[in-house]
Amino acid sequence: MAGRRRWSTEEILDAAAELLRTGDAESFSVRKLGAALGTDSSSLYRHFRSKTELLRALADRILVSAMEGYRPEGDWKQRITALALRVREAFGRQPQVAAVWGRYASGGTGSRLAMEELLQALRASGLPDEEIPERYHRLTVLIASLIASEGGVGTMTADEYEQGLELFRVSALGADPERFPALAHFARDVRPLGADRRAAFEEILAAHLAHIEAAIPPKRPTGS
Repeated sequence: MAGRRRWSTEEILDAAAELLRTGDAESFSVRKLGAALGTDSSSLYRHFRSKTELLRALADRILVSAMEGYRPEGDWKQRITALALRVREAFGRQPQVAAVWGRYASGGTGSRLAMEELLQALRASGLPDEEIPERYHRLTVLIASLIASEGGVGTMTADEYEQGLELFRVSALGADPERFPALAHFARDVRPLGADRRAAFEEILAAHLAHIEAAIPPKRPTGS
């Protein structure tokens, strides 16, 4: 009698990614993954001790893909912006995992590569070393939060998105001008959450980097 097939870690992650494309991280389970692979879920626990560990590994693989071929170019702000956009694009291809990364982080090779580049870029900015850890923390919270939020929009079906747009129109255009005077005034110009996400991402990130830049001590004149 032939033995049960043994799945590699990469094959399990491939199957998990495919399963998530048709569902979401909340409804995802190791049992469902085992059924998709035609095996008992207990065999998958030899590779991953829990659902959370598996999802973290999947998020880290996305970070590895974002870092592939990356070469730091430009000044420190350009480096951070380029890295953030690469990570955003990578999670945009698997938005179901974006919220997982925002919630649990990862901790593998991909995470270390991204952390190293962000810390190197901040060090190149001229910030004192003692300020870099806190600046790094705030920057990663911002990037992860924006990507996780965008991932939530990215997992909506076309029908769900259209329903959301209709609710937004009713909420904005139907606002009572006496009770909501500002909303009524700007109703035709305000945009729904899912509109123009890349521009919003870049503007928010640029504003935060400008805030960091303002805190960099001025360079002392040579010879002083």
